[in-house]
Amino acid sequence: MRIYSRLVLILFCLSFFTLSSQEKQTGPVIEEYGAIWDIQNTSYPVNKEHLFKVVFDVMRSPDSKEAINPSLETAARFLNMHARKGVSMDQMQVAVVVHNAATPDILTNDHYRERFGTDNPNTGLLNALMDAGVKIILCGQSSVARKVPIEQAQPGVLLSLSAMTALIQLQSDGYQLIKF
Repeated sequence: MRIYSRLVLILFCLSFFTLSSQEKQTGPVIEEYGAIWDIQNTSYPVNKEHLFKVVFDVMRSPDSKEAINPSLETAARFLNMHARKGVSMDQMQVAVVVHNAATPDILTNDHYRERFGTDNPNTGLLNALMDAGVKIILCGQSSVARKVPIEQAQPGVLLSLSAMTALIQLQSDGYQLIKF
């Protein structure tokens, strides 16, 4: 019995060491953002034939104007983790609807710096997401309320009548809502 207890303890320690020594990695879709853990031997496997249509509802922004919006980075994590498991980019359709406090996070670097006195930490992330085919959609109501006209947004950001409109249309088109 004593040998069995020691063996269990050794196995536990080895598995803990293996898990704790693992590092998060980015890529292969978004190389600079969206670090994820590589999860092996899942008992609920990823269906690589599934069409993943997802819309992220992004309405919060970090307190620090120098911090990347983690809700925006979630879209990069989604792409990276599924691509690492063999889901092709043709099988992933991703949209991000930005509104409320997150509205200024889509400003160009110049406009962000003018408003907050620092570079926009989201610029590279937004460009990488759009380069990967992600639709970034700005709520028109928040655009006016937060004084962020579409002309001051990163090139490629789309303007919707409202976040509600974009979320309803995307969900009607089969996108699944992810809200944090």
